[in-house]
Amino acid sequence: MMPNYAPAAVIPVRGSGSRMWDQEDREYIDFGGGIAVNALGHAHPDLVAALTKQAGRLWHTSNVLATEPALELARRLVELTFADKVFFSNSGAEANEAALKLARRYAFDHHHKGKERILAFDNAFHGRTLFTVTAGGQASYREGFGPLPGAIEHLPFNDIGALSEAFDKDVCAVIVEPVQGEGGVTAADKAFLETIRRLCDEHDALLILDEVQTGVGRVGTLYAYQSYGVTPDILTTAKGLGGGFPVAATLSTGTVAESLKVGTHGSTWGGNPMGCAVASTVLDIVSTDAVLAGVSERRQQIEGALRALGDKYGIFGEIRGLGLLMGCVLNEPWESKARDLMRAAQDEGVFVLVAGASVLRIAPSLIIPERDIAEGLERLERAIVRFCAADKN
Repeated sequence: MMPNYAPAAVIPVRGSGSRMWDQEDREYIDFGGGIAVNALGHAHPDLVAALTKQAGRLWHTSNVLATEPALELARRLVELTFADKVFFSNSGAEANEAALKLARRYAFDHHHKGKERILAFDNAFHGRTLFTVTAGGQASYREGFGPLPGAIEHLPFNDIGALSEAFDKDVCAVIVEPVQGEGGVTAADKAFLETIRRLCDEHDALLILDEVQTGVGRVGTLYAYQSYGVTPDILTTAKGLGGGFPVAATLSTGTVAESLKVGTHGSTWGGNPMGCAVASTVLDIVSTDAVLAGVSERRQQIEGALRALGDKYGIFGEIRGLGLLMGCVLNEPWESKARDLMRAAQDEGVFVLVAGASVLRIAPSLIIPERDIAEGLERLERAIVRFCAADKN
C-alpha cells in the first residue's frame, strides 16, 4: 500500500456491535465508529441481511439503468428531508464534488457570467478530490497539488462580520459543515448558519451543507439542518448513510437539480444496488424516534463522564460538538498530543479518533449499549492515567 496512511500495528479481523477483535483475538471497544461511519456498529444483523439478500439478486448494472434499490433509497431520502432530487455516488468527497459542480452549473444556467465565487471556511474538510480539497480550509492538504481550482475563498468559521463583508453578487455558493469534524469538532452557531441562509437568498447564491459527518442521526436529528432550522439548497451525505458500506448522495431542490442535465455528471458505481439496499435499511432504523432520542441520551452519559475525567486529571477543557460527534480539547501541557492519547487508548483496548493536534474525537455507534459505554470509558481512564504519567516522565 502507498505510504499516505500511517496505519496502526493492530489489524482488526472481525466486529460485532461496538466491539472489535484483532488478529491476536484482542478485544477493543469502538468509540471511533470508523470515523463516524458505523452508525449501527459492526455487522448489524439487519444490514447483513439487506446486503446478503441484494448480493444474491443484482450487484451492478450501469447508470443507464435505474435499479429498484436506488429508486427506493432516493424516495426515502426525499421523504425524510427537504430535497426533491438525489444524485448517488460512493464517498463524501464525491458527493461534495457533485454539489460544487452543481452550484457552478446552476449559476451558469441562471445568472450572469462571472457568478462563480464559492465561499468556504478555515479548518473545513470537504474531501480529497482536487475541487473538494481546495474548498477545504486546511492548507496542508492542498500543498503540492497546484494549480488549484480558482474562485474559492476561505473565511473564519462562525464570523458573521467577515461573512457579510465577503458576500457580493458574484458568489454562487457557500459550502459549510454544521459541525467541523476534521477541523476540531466545532459546531456552527445558529446565528451564523441563519446569516449564511439570508445572504444566499439576498444574493441569489446556493447554500451547500456538508453533512457527510453530521448526517444520518449523528447529532440527534436525522440531519443537522433539522436541529438548526436552516434549510439548504444542496446537502451532501455519506459516512453513516451506508453504516459501513460505501454509498453517498447529493440532495437538492428540484429547481437546482435541473442543472444536472443528461451528460453533465455521472458515477460508474454511484447508486449501486447493494449500497442502496443497505442504506435504505440504515435509514429505516436510524430515522425512528427511539434511535434519535437515544443519541441525546448517550451524549449526556458520555459527556458527563468525559467532563468528570477532565476535572479529575485536568486533561480536558471544553467538550465540543453535537450529539455523538464529540471533541475533547486537551489542556496544557497536553496540547498538540491528541495522537499520543489516541495511541494510549488503543493500547488499553478502546478506539478513539483525533480532530487536529489537540482534540480527541469520539463518534461511536448511535446504538452503542450502556455496558460498552461504561467499559470503554473505564479503558479510556486507564489510558489517561498512563498518558499523563508518561508525559511527566
